[in-house]
Amino acid sequence: MPYYRALGDLPRKHHTLHPGPDGRHQVEELMGAEGFSGPSSLLYHRHSPSALLAVETVAGADDPARALVPAHPVRPRHVRPRSLEAAGGRQVLFGNADVQLAWEVLPTGPTALWRNAVGDELWFIQSGVAVLESVFGSLAVGPGDYVVIPASTTHRFAVVSPVEALVLEAAGHVGVPERYLTDTGQLREGAPFSERDQRGPTELLTPVDDGPTDVLVRTRAGVSRHTYANHPFDVVGWDGCLYPWAFSVHDFEPIVGRLHQPPPVHQTFAGPRFVVCTFAPRPLDADPQAVKVPYHHANVDSDEVLFYSDGDFLSRAGSGIGVASLTLHPAGFVHGPQPGSLEASMSATRTEEIAVMVDTFGPLHLGPAALACDDEDYPLTWARPR
Repeated sequence: MPYYRALGDLPRKHHTLHPGPDGRHQVEELMGAEGFSGPSSLLYHRHSPSALLAVETVAGADDPARALVPAHPVRPRHVRPRSLEAAGGRQVLFGNADVQLAWEVLPTGPTALWRNAVGDELWFIQSGVAVLESVFGSLAVGPGDYVVIPASTTHRFAVVSPVEALVLEAAGHVGVPERYLTDTGQLREGAPFSERDQRGPTELLTPVDDGPTDVLVRTRAGVSRHTYANHPFDVVGWDGCLYPWAFSVHDFEPIVGRLHQPPPVHQTFAGPRFVVCTFAPRPLDADPQAVKVPYHHANVDSDEVLFYSDGDFLSRAGSGIGVASLTLHPAGFVHGPQPGSLEASMSATRTEEIAVMVDTFGPLHLGPAALACDDEDYPLTWARPR
């Protein structure tokens, strides 16, 4: 979990009266994970955050998991989400009961207010610039940023330039791998990033219009529209260890060795039955006899998704993979480098790739978007020379 932060106007003690400038008492909200035993924050609102005026179902916004189909026959897949026709909303590529992976394009301007009550969202910003606005304040994000949005955080994006993003919706919480943390929650020496790399909200927001406000709420059943008497960004202060935060892929410090290191050294996040790894620019293996491209491997317990963000993608050159491609290499398929990659890598000393890997421990199904941009020729690329 992120470390303790505080922002804005707070009383000295928890659960005590907190009068505002007009003498009215601010309304305290505890936002906590795992009941009352996990990470939490206390937020202080000008108005009741529970004052509903109306609730309705959003037609046609069912749980995207209902549209998933089994990945059968089992085969490697390559999808190019940039080739998808423009469509409103989140376009689901892969998913299972633990996590859904989607492609999202946000046009310039503010998005609707959104609250995902299913679990945390992890965004990887491929391109564009935006400000994540939430009840916790504003957080500027841009290309190469991971953005963690805790479950049930009311938020929106104020998009400065159009954003492309890979979005993971977890059925639970996303956090820093436990092996990187001390018993008290501090990031250990030797972890590939530190607390200085984790950015939190920097400035509270003041609603321009504090009248009735709509918030879209996602649950496993679909999407509801809640109309509140007041804008939810009326928070005057908060503190705690639960809040949105961002981390740049450019601040990830790769762990390298004399010989090829296995993918777990690149792990960046852990979720319910899935992990996220970062492949960042780094020196290649130092031994003169080292094989500098990944060896062929069979993930017998997991499906592997790779999102190719930027760089040379040395091990798969010639397969048709490019910037913003995603590949799915499922359990039951042995995968590895493109023919000729070994020879091409022998004189290389660095790799400049930036890629995000998601390994799931339950089989991934296919969403409508993946079926619409699937490269059906991809499974045959290993039989062709570089």
